[in-house]
Amino acid sequence: MASEHQGDLVRKHYSTDDHLRVRQEIHDAYTVPDRSFADWVLDRIPWHGGERILDVGCGNGLYYSKLKKRGIEFDYYGLDLMSSMAAHHPLKGNNSRLLLADAEQLPFPAHSFDIVMANHMLHHVENIEAALLEFRRILAPGGLVVIATNSMATMPELQVLMRRAIVLLTRTGAATVRAPEMPTDRFALENGIRLLSRQFYSIVRHDLPSALVFPEVDPAMDYLESTRDLRESALPDDVVWEDVMMIMRQQINQLIKHLGELVINKQAGVLIASDDGRFIGEKIAEMKDSLSTIS
Repeated sequence: MASEHQGDLVRKHYSTDDHLRVRQEIHDAYTVPDRSFADWVLDRIPWHGGERILDVGCGNGLYYSKLKKRGIEFDYYGLDLMSSMAAHHPLKGNNSRLLLADAEQLPFPAHSFDIVMANHMLHHVENIEAALLEFRRILAPGGLVVIATNSMATMPELQVLMRRAIVLLTRTGAATVRAPEMPTDRFALENGIRLLSRQFYSIVRHDLPSALVFPEVDPAMDYLESTRDLRESALPDDVVWEDVMMIMRQQINQLIKHLGELVINKQAGVLIASDDGRFIGEKIAEMKDSLSTIS
């Protein structure tokens, strides 16, 4: 299948927030253990109160909504490249707090923010290094860059099933067939550390393993279909997406029939970077206080 430009694929995929909401709802409904990934990410940040926050790629405002529920003091700005993605943000209509802009050219002066969040979005940026330079430029001294993303090893079961489906369909030799990469592979936990280390003095990686547990086939297929715009162009020229999905449905149905459920292991996490290491000491002190309280 003819390859499309990455930027065109992203714009097509996010022309509405429908695909994102499908994945968010599936993660909320089928993740085991049942916990909020966004809340877990926010728990990794040493809050002092009154932080000025820029949420790059804010989308429908998931992290803003989680922050509001915490009852802490903060000064929030949301930013997204596409108005369609921010159409359901709680701050929609507040043009001074919710802005449309490119992560590679942020419309803020230097040292403007205590925390720059870019959660599950940096892999879509065409020039990731340019975006990281911008994050560093607008970060206040001692500030934090917080980037949630996946591991390259996430959802291996889905990748194996998809590769098997493609092998059955293509005339290409099986040895050369790969499943299309997961969308987050361009900036994952593994290569993200390397990219951040070019711009920041200290980086901490936090991992949160979990699983999607599907007792039926439809939500698994809905998840796969929600990634179509980003993965279809990577299929071999003689393979059609609909045929891959037909075989995927057959395989998943058989697994659920024999095992009672389909378990897809997830590996996601957050990278926290800074120009100094103060936040590491603060987090260690916080952990020690928690341990002493327990004991």
